[in-house]
Amino acid sequence: MIDVALKKPGRPVIGVAGATGRTGSYLTSRLLNHSVHVVALTRDPNPQRLPEGINRAVVDFDDPNTISKGLVGVDRLFLAQGTSPDQVRNEIAVIDAAVSAGVSHVVKVSAMGPPTRLHPFDWHMEIEAHLAKYDIGYTVLRASTFVDILINRAAKAVVVGTWGGAAGDGRVNLIDTRDVADVAFSALLDERHLGTQRAYHLTGPRAVTMQDVADELTHLLGREVLYRQRTPSEQRQILIASGTSEMVADIMLGLDRIFHDSVLSETTDTVLQLTGRPPRSVESWLTENLSAFRS
Repeated sequence: MIDVALKKPGRPVIGVAGATGRTGSYLTSRLLNHSVHVVALTRDPNPQRLPEGINRAVVDFDDPNTISKGLVGVDRLFLAQGTSPDQVRNEIAVIDAAVSAGVSHVVKVSAMGPPTRLHPFDWHMEIEAHLAKYDIGYTVLRASTFVDILINRAAKAVVVGTWGGAAGDGRVNLIDTRDVADVAFSALLDERHLGTQRAYHLTGPRAVTMQDVADELTHLLGREVLYRQRTPSEQRQILIASGTSEMVADIMLGLDRIFHDSVLSETTDTVLQLTGRPPRSVESWLTENLSAFRS
């Protein structure tokens, strides 16, 4: 929690709800190098993923009173909770507390895609609808699927030669979480965003198939990598047998369905327009993270 008495004129206080997540942690590290105060709203009083010396507000996202205390003195808020059944309730509670605390602008990470009952897309739709009820500045970042999911969905399977799924030959424009964080950085600090109500679609530079990813890994690793085509039923059996929960299996199969139908194949120039540089490619991400796919 920021000590309001120590606030310096002209230096906004930015709250980060989700500071230990992939996007939030990268954003936090960038914000700390600029003339702003940063407050990490976190469940963990000593999270190792937070930079040394950062202001921390320990909150219970199921307890609105702790959220309100954590937001005292916060001017702008970044919101990106982890995907879970609690996400809708927790993010709505943060939004309500932010409005009550006088936060002037909220930047929320959401999901790009059509109206659907698939999780987590429907969860983000519900949260967005709640945010729109308020007369407050906000920037909604509707990101395509994060390229980072390849760590959990593919890395171990690539190592043992069993990678596959029900995505077929569908195309998806995967985005680097750092690009989403960079756009959030702009939305939080650029005065042109403040007080407006906008939604942006964020994508990588081009859409790829899972076989494209396999081909790139083949090139980088120097050995053949295959993406084995499966039916949704076959993939479900494999996921459950590996110890994946029913909920997570449903989410992963939902993504496969989205990929299969090329629902997230569009390419936007939003990252370039808002950050001044093109988004990072899947190929560059794979090169940086290649050790996760080595045997």
